[in-house]
Amino acid sequence: MKDFNNYLEATGEVGYVEESAHLVVYAKGLPDAKVDEVVVFEDGQRGLILSLGEFVEILPFTKEAVHVGIKVARTSTFLEIPVGEELLGHVISPLGEVLDGGESAGAGKLAGAGKPVQPKELRRVDTRPPGVLERTPVTSSLETGVALVDLLVPLGKGQRELVIGDRKTGKTGFLFQTILTQARLGTVCIYAAVGKKHVEVARAVELFKARGIQEEVVTIATTSSDSAGLVFLAPFAAMTVAEYFRDKGKDVLVVLDDLTNHAKYYRAITLLARRFPGRNSYPGDIFYVHAKLLERAGKFKDNSITALPVAETILGDLAGYIQTNLMAMTDGHIFFDSELFTAGRRPAINPFLSVTRVGQQAQSALVRNVSRELSRFLVEIEKLREFMHFGAELSEEVRAKLTLGDKILAFFGTSSDTTTMPVTMSVLVVAMLWAGFWKEQDIASMRTQIQQLGERYQKDAAFKGEVEKLLAETKTLAEFVDKLRDKTEWVNRGLNGTKTN
Repeated sequence: MKDFNNYLEATGEVGYVEESAHLVVYAKGLPDAKVDEVVVFEDGQRGLILSLGEFVEILPFTKEAVHVGIKVARTSTFLEIPVGEELLGHVISPLGEVLDGGESAGAGKLAGAGKPVQPKELRRVDTRPPGVLERTPVTSSLETGVALVDLLVPLGKGQRELVIGDRKTGKTGFLFQTILTQARLGTVCIYAAVGKKHVEVARAVELFKARGIQEEVVTIATTSSDSAGLVFLAPFAAMTVAEYFRDKGKDVLVVLDDLTNHAKYYRAITLLARRFPGRNSYPGDIFYVHAKLLERAGKFKDNSITALPVAETILGDLAGYIQTNLMAMTDGHIFFDSELFTAGRRPAINPFLSVTRVGQQAQSALVRNVSRELSRFLVEIEKLREFMHFGAELSEEVRAKLTLGDKILAFFGTSSDTTTMPVTMSVLVVAMLWAGFWKEQDIASMRTQIQQLGERYQKDAAFKGEVEKLLAETKTLAEFVDKLRDKTEWVNRGLNGTKTN
């Protein structure tokens, strides 16, 4: 950005701050000002024009006080940020400033503004979403590395899936697993931290570096110490960066963590701007703001932007204003249930209250059949457990079903925040459970063997090829189970770590 005097000379217009209301500044004397135009104050601070009227309403980008009487000049430009391959591996602000210095990001380094990235190009932060004619149906699956999601609540590339649940129920861990999986598959990942704590941002960056995926991730960081204007811009800047990589022919994953926090900051801005409050004091245009943001994601002709917005609930209440708004504009939601978390289920995802509207159409025939059979089986298990509360005696068949259900749930809980499982391995393990390979073993032994099997799959190219070939030749779970029973010796050699050929 040029300095104040350059812009003043270029535009010939000078305004004066008439009122400063903490998050919002009111100025007079800019007759040709436009909404979303960037302005520069005499002391070097910048801001964004929110609305026009008797006064020009300006949203500053810093928390420093803007004094009454200070001069302000127009820039005749809309808000743009630098985008390019140089952003990969960096933590940046919504204005494109590097916050990590290219090194490991500690909480202190994230606090200060850095040097601008040398841009290949500049792009507007607020753009119009692509139209219907530019979009295509979701046809490719998006692996998260979390077996429960990949099999029961599958996602597709270009899908907008809401991740919702109470605080501290495992949402962030799931998001990191998804980023880890997709980054290893070559997808560019954008993580937008919206008003988070310094330590939370630093932890995320350290995790990306520890797992060796930082060169595939761009982190847009805003913390609670940043101005409301910067926090408000964070998800829009993330989408702008994502659109750059999309136009370069790459699939992109955008994680917006989280939009309930974003809505609170926007509510504070609009209330101080004396806008008429609506439900829960949120502004009437909050639905439009989030819809305009999420509509920029989708499946396009050559590539996709997959969006995982996050929403926080209170005591598991899915009927909150912002939460229901986001549900209405996304293609489903993954619900993290606090009761399941308290009961020790990991991940604490409730598959019966989670929805995916387009993910199943991106699955293969086999995975779709496995998903259908698993859903039916888990519903049956839940009914049997409710029936057990009446003290009814259980037959051997019912006991066997309940045991199998416990082992399937134990398998879903084998992953942690830093481990992932390919969907092909998930299907193989479910089929092996269905075929009774771990029927006589306890859950601890089963988990150990599943972990060993996963390591074998990752390291042994021959074994991996055989598994993928077997899956490609199979259409249903029942057919796959029959093939595994016919190949008992081959499966046992795989479990024991010996050569399978």
